[in-house]
Amino acid sequence: MSLVAATRSEYTKQFSTAGWWVLGIVLVAYVAFTAGVLALVFGGVASGRLTGSTGPALSTDGIPALVYSSATAVGYVFPLLVGTLMVTTEFRHKTLTPTFLATPRRGVVLVGKFVVGVVVGLLYGILGSLAAVGAGAGVLSIFGIDTALGAGDTWELVGRMLLAFALWSLVGIGVGTVVRNQVAAIVIVLAITLFIEPIVRTAGGLVDGFAGVVKWFPSAASDALVGQTIFGAMGTTAGDSLEWWAGGLVLLGYAVVLVVIGLLTTWRRDID
Repeated sequence: MSLVAATRSEYTKQFSTAGWWVLGIVLVAYVAFTAGVLALVFGGVASGRLTGSTGPALSTDGIPALVYSSATAVGYVFPLLVGTLMVTTEFRHKTLTPTFLATPRRGVVLVGKFVVGVVVGLLYGILGSLAAVGAGAGVLSIFGIDTALGAGDTWELVGRMLLAFALWSLVGIGVGTVVRNQVAAIVIVLAITLFIEPIVRTAGGLVDGFAGVVKWFPSAASDALVGQTIFGAMGTTAGDSLEWWAGGLVLLGYAVVLVVIGLLTTWRRDID
């Protein structure tokens, strides 16, 4: 089977089930809620309506970017999960057996997953960006704050968010290639993204010299790629973050390293 046929097969596997759109709906709802709350807080404080201040309004520079970037700041776990499920679901249901019989070259199967993973990541990036921009801009406009939708920097930010979503999907495929057990893989992904990394990154902003280590973490690299994020504003990696292009390369590096490890270990094993 050629790479085109393998990619078509992976595309059918991914989009013929309900999993991708169910997670997509949750992504939209989660990101829209987060962006709306951030816009409410930042917009309310900047305009003085939440604080009841009658003095001059605070500067609103950078607020739209902080709100819109919540799409990746909180939503990156969704393409990461989808990428992981693309591989572990096949191990769980033994669908890799007929796939490998049809395509003995297992590397071709993995490349096909990468191609479809990029497509799914971009799709989730579009959904997340629409949710963040739509909800965030709507709330900011209520407070009379410029939504910056006509600024080129805003759409450059959106473009980098799409790239981040695609890369997170590839990282997920790498995780699924290394950890064959679906339950274990999901637990690891959720534990790292929801607990371990946030705690360690917060500590990195408080401990001298530790920020230089934290900036190489996947989520920190993703924030650097996107640019202005809520975590950067909170100072978790302030003053010691990567350039946006370096953040993208680091995130891609995680995906490549994980896939190489998987190719050398679990991907070569028999499907029992």
